[in-house]
Amino acid sequence: MSRIPYLYAFAVLSLVFLSACSTQNGQPPNGSEPVAPNRVVDFGTLYAQNCAACHGAEGRGGASIALANPVYLAIVDENAVYNVVANGVRGTSMSAFAQSAGGSLTDEQINVITSGIVLRWGHKGILDGANPPSYVAKMTGTAAHGMVVFRTYCARCHGPEGQGGPKGSAVTNDSYLALVSDQGLRTIVITGRPELGAPDWRGNVLGKPMSDQDITDVVAWLASRRVQSPGQPYPPTNSAQ
Repeated sequence: MSRIPYLYAFAVLSLVFLSACSTQNGQPPNGSEPVAPNRVVDFGTLYAQNCAACHGAEGRGGASIALANPVYLAIVDENAVYNVVANGVRGTSMSAFAQSAGGSLTDEQINVITSGIVLRWGHKGILDGANPPSYVAKMTGTAAHGMVVFRTYCARCHGPEGQGGPKGSAVTNDSYLALVSDQGLRTIVITGRPELGAPDWRGNVLGKPMSDQDITDVVAWLASRRVQSPGQPYPPTNSAQ
């Protein structure tokens, strides 16, 4: 019988033994260990795992607003974005992600998310020449005037009472108002929701942008439509029946 098959088998076995000995004391090679969750610092991974479910893949929006909205990123302060990610928004579906607030992310990871959102999706100069309203309200709103403002700027899409229309959702729905903060309402009115075709504060009435006071008042009117027990599916029953 030829010796060639035996020599070939010997060579293969030698390679197997050599590869087994190439790692020190049988330890796995460098880089093969899984990364601990609190050591992940890649923006794409952190965003996909913590933000995309509500804000959409690549920030395109979903149950919550699109973060890849350059108007939003030009209005909001980066520190405010950090604070929302870290501490959430009380009374809404935006939970806290910082470990110090009961979440799972480190301060470094929140910094990666915050700076990544601004760097990837912000556009410097997008509001040059505009006179944008302030991100945070500077004065108290008047609900009565807010109703007039709503019917002037918003009713065309959302209906005269905010009950919804062919071009816009119901924004006076009690469940919706229970899940969104006053600041969230203000943010949407200012920046719009481009992923849903909703314009920013300049585009509701051609050539007539909303003023800072208009926005403050319309938020006050919307907030006044909140009910004490939202989303109740059935009316109270008569105990005598």
